[in-house]
Amino acid sequence: MSTQESLIVIGSGPAGLTAAIYAARGGLSPLVIAGPQPGGQLTITTDVEDFPGFPDGIQGPELMDRMRQQATRFGVRFIDSSVTAVNFQRKPFAVMVGETQYEARAVVIATGASAKWLGLESEQRLIGHGVSSCAVCDGFFFRGKPIAINGGGDTAAKEALYLAKICERVTLIHRRPELRAQQVLQDRLRATPNIDLRLGYEVEEVLGDTTVTGVRIRATTGEQETVLVSGFFVAIGHIPNTVPFCEAVRCDAAGYILSEDGVHTSVPGIFVAGDVQDRLYRQAVTAAGMGCRAAMEAAEYLETHD
Repeated sequence: MSTQESLIVIGSGPAGLTAAIYAARGGLSPLVIAGPQPGGQLTITTDVEDFPGFPDGIQGPELMDRMRQQATRFGVRFIDSSVTAVNFQRKPFAVMVGETQYEARAVVIATGASAKWLGLESEQRLIGHGVSSCAVCDGFFFRGKPIAINGGGDTAAKEALYLAKICERVTLIHRRPELRAQQVLQDRLRATPNIDLRLGYEVEEVLGDTTVTGVRIRATTGEQETVLVSGFFVAIGHIPNTVPFCEAVRCDAAGYILSEDGVHTSVPGIFVAGDVQDRLYRQAVTAAGMGCRAAMEAAEYLETHD
């Protein structure tokens, strides 16, 4: 079974939905393959206070639901399934969803990236209730409060320095005795008075019933300690959701789709938007802007190649 489309958008977070809205308003009648988590990472985020247009903030799931309703209003069609295979070496491009093949003259990949977690039951239970993977997104909620952050690379160091400006105390926990971050970042961490480095410790449990109250850590020597905090940030990296795209377009060693301008990929007619390519900002508003760019470039491509 096969169907043919002008444009297929793969992914339904801020980047994918914005791309779909712009494409639909441009008369392309896009099909969105929403993926296993329609709405993306914002569906596991509680309060969103940094997306323009919501002075009182908005819940992440509600924001994504509104964006989907807006897309539906303009005629966007959705398939709440995952892409299992693609063929970008032929035209029209082929996108497989299970046993069904969809063909398109242009494709926008906006599948995002997933945060790496420690895998603790308590951590997963409290995501959105004091546990976060984004300091810039959620740090404001812990202004003037003590927080802990887990990680030892550049991302963890930068987020700790950011949080130290707004939080009472930042406890940086890393399982190795040395940090992996650049030396200049390590120097800044040690020079910041309200950052406490706990090196050679692992997080055993995030404490709290309905919200985070602390973390229990264990040193390599075996001693346990409880650190009382109001928030816990995990900064051990992200995994771009690029299976099975990295065999079809160029990706870097970490799996992020490569793009010289942030929108075009190595295959003409295949565009990219959001965290699947952006390993720096990873914000809903930047992803939405990238989705707009991808849709406009796709429209230009289709008009030129018609």
